[in-house]
Amino acid sequence: MADNKSLTADQRNALFEVLKTRFEENEKRHEGIAWPEVQARLEENEKALWSLSEMEQTGGEPDVVCLDEQEGSFVFFDCSAESPAGRRNLCYDQEALDARKRNKPAGSAQGMAASMGIELLDESQYRFLQDLGGFDLKTSSWIATPSEIRAHGGAIFCDRRYDHVFVYHNGAESYYSSRGFRSALKV
Repeated sequence: MADNKSLTADQRNALFEVLKTRFEENEKRHEGIAWPEVQARLEENEKALWSLSEMEQTGGEPDVVCLDEQEGSFVFFDCSAESPAGRRNLCYDQEALDARKRNKPAGSAQGMAASMGIELLDESQYRFLQDLGGFDLKTSSWIATPSEIRAHGGAIFCDRRYDHVFVYHNGAESYYSSRGFRSALKV
């Protein structure tokens, strides 16, 4: 991938192939949305294509989950069965990373998301995703944490167990091999 956050023609074609196949194999995630409309929008937005490529490369398996009617944008979420493998072992944000004195992780969920041009799912988005299937049955995912919680040093994460979505709290500086983050991208 080039430093200028653009894709080569071959990378673009390969990404479109993967996204189209996933889109067609998971029609229930995006009923009423046609692939040619999504592809046309993506072809106009090199930055979004680069971000989707980053989501794909880190194991997120991005797919369209809805059309945001207010904004008129297609919304992509990470739809990998488990929290993306290339985005685990991260504390919540830079403040948490800076606070760790020993055994620092390689980075933070918020920092990695920002570098990829994506945003962590919030609780309502995470619950919406879970309505589309069973995700994070063995892993967990950091989600966007309300500032009132973060001000006390905490952060929240979610998973699905016993056919229910659970929301938990942890110190923002914590990190685990089975916890990553899921993201959203509007195009």
